[in-house]
Amino acid sequence: MPEGHTIHRLARDHATWFAGDAVRVCSPQGRFADAARLLDGTVLTGTDAVGKHLFHRFDSGAVVHVHLGLFGRFYTHATPPPPPRDTVRYRLVGAQRTVDLVGATACDLLDDDEVARIVARLGPDPLRRDADPERAFAALQRRSVPIGRALLDQAVVAGVGNVYRAELLFVHGIHPELPARAITAERWKQLWATLVTWMRAGVRMRRIVTVDPDEVGVPRSRIRRADATYVYRQATCRRCGSAVRRWDLAGRWAYACETCQPPPRPGS
Repeated sequence: MPEGHTIHRLARDHATWFAGDAVRVCSPQGRFADAARLLDGTVLTGTDAVGKHLFHRFDSGAVVHVHLGLFGRFYTHATPPPPPRDTVRYRLVGAQRTVDLVGATACDLLDDDEVARIVARLGPDPLRRDADPERAFAALQRRSVPIGRALLDQAVVAGVGNVYRAELLFVHGIHPELPARAITAERWKQLWATLVTWMRAGVRMRRIVTVDPDEVGVPRSRIRRADATYVYRQATCRRCGSAVRRWDLAGRWAYACETCQPPPRPGS
């Protein structure tokens, strides 16, 4: 599933390509056809992202809400675009670019109140200037579940997915099974600062790179995908060489080097 930096990058790109223009909208698949007819010919006034949720705003007051889920993807074409594939739920055609949405978990036409209800369910987003990390810390203090599970709860922190979870806990030496409420306020400030730095870089680079360039001896922009993480999808820890443990945690694979991230002691 795309993590928050991908959605924020999409919001930035779509605003650059379409904002302020009257756009053509259609739904070759048909599931979004009624909404597409209402939007066709209207002006896309702006875009927004909160966590893994993308919003297209139109001058009619309508908002298209997209959640890519596990299989959703936007395909980009030059305008005029090729004929759409039958699986395209939402096609947005501007003067220079066209985007096609396929496979998304959600693609809905909402009003501002419905958007507000979605956002109200989410925790703070490290990529937003208005994010309040104290709200996330308070949520962690109310949870006895493992921190590795809590970080994937979008009601705690919006936009964090499996890669950021694994790598964040590794660089701070925290085992994924440590109870969430055991995280101190000072440690949470450090975790949050790392998330902000990494996710902002992810927006710029369009990919996740968590390893320190000094450790691999090449600039961040030249780090290969296979070398971009310390423990996520790694067989051995990139720092100490120990085997990386992989196990199911909250329905997703967790990764940890139990040399660098000692398991919590019973009762901790």
